[in-house]
Amino acid sequence: MSKQIEFFFDVGSPASYLAWTQLPAITERTGAEVVYRPMLLGGVFHAIGNRPPGSVEAKGNYTRLDFKRHADRYGVPLNHNPYFPINTLQLMRGAEAYLNTERFQPYLAAVFKGMWVDELDMGQPDIAMRVLAEAGFDPAELQGKLGDQAVKDRLKATTEEAVRRGVFGAPTFFVGGEMFFGQDRLDWVEAELAKG
Repeated sequence: MSKQIEFFFDVGSPASYLAWTQLPAITERTGAEVVYRPMLLGGVFHAIGNRPPGSVEAKGNYTRLDFKRHADRYGVPLNHNPYFPINTLQLMRGAEAYLNTERFQPYLAAVFKGMWVDELDMGQPDIAMRVLAEAGFDPAELQGKLGDQAVKDRLKATTEEAVRRGVFGAPTFFVGGEMFFGQDRLDWVEAELAKG
């Protein structure tokens, strides 16, 4: 069995976006499989009493600068979304709905681009639907998936599991029993994969 990277993420997190851009290269180098775990970061914060970095002005300013440094190092586009923070409940239900299908990565690509490249207010349903329609998703089909109780229940269950396992932010990775928080820990994730 190949080694696995569990990737707990929320599309409303710029650090999750940055990590997502780097995971394909890590899997190519290591042969590991990524197990994508969509969760609702707002639900995690609510459950444990955490707050986003931007709630402290100096920390928020530094975090944006640090994300930009990493984006430059990775060679990927990243813009600060003026609507941040964005309610991602519907977007994460969509991620859960397409999980383990051939449409999952195109879904993430469209949403991450809309959020962190094009600086759109992806929390607005009409804007999100337009972005996804332009990416080839059928709005009626997507609306049906977003309202599916099984999808809602799975997203809630993954969010609750994340809290039980000690997750406090996004992205969070698990390799075996080891937890790593933040896209700036990808080197540590890769080193863990290289062990034994």
